[in-house]
Amino acid sequence: MPDFKNVRVITHSAIRIEGAKGTVVYFDPFGLTDADATHDAGYVLITHTHFDHLSPEDFARVANKQTVVVAPASAAADAEKLRSPSVRLMSPGDMLELPGIHIEAVPAYNTDPSRLANHPQANGWLGYVVTLDGEPTRYFVSGDTDQNADNEKVSCDVALLPIGGTYTCDARQAAAFANALHPQAVIPTHYGSIVGTRADADVFAAEVDPEIAVLKKLER
Repeated sequence: MPDFKNVRVITHSAIRIEGAKGTVVYFDPFGLTDADATHDAGYVLITHTHFDHLSPEDFARVANKQTVVVAPASAAADAEKLRSPSVRLMSPGDMLELPGIHIEAVPAYNTDPSRLANHPQANGWLGYVVTLDGEPTRYFVSGDTDQNADNEKVSCDVALLPIGGTYTCDARQAAAFANALHPQAVIPTHYGSIVGTRADADVFAAEVDPEIAVLKKLER
């Protein structure tokens, strides 16, 4: 089983994935430090507009003059706050081919009655499935979501799923989501800072099908 050392969960839902030929994509950079100011992003994919996912300050730490932003079409006005010269907008179901990356937009929304107002389906917010540098590995970064009819059948090799509860799946719900997807590996996100605790990762891992590798990659 690969260990996917090319995947980092820096903090919360701030994710960095590097392709085999050096294409670097960040998802929802947030809570970064000056040590993270690498300015190496080829792409920054934004799942939605909440402050812990669309942060101009943190975007500036990873962006450079060539960085391309990808964001939900419904978030066009908010994406302008990033002051990127290149913004591509996607709606649920869209596909986008750019140098070094293929992107599929997956709906991200809540279904649990206790949190329907947090990420409504009508907002058109997104998760993304990406492949990098022509490699076959499909990475699914689900965004802030519950398991739902639109994302539970995603085909992926690696799934990065929120486990912190309150605004997204909790640890047990996320494990059920992982089992439905049945990727090679699953990586928990969205816990350990704003919501959720480090212990949630252990609860999550205990309920994931043993055939699926659970990789705990949260750095802070």
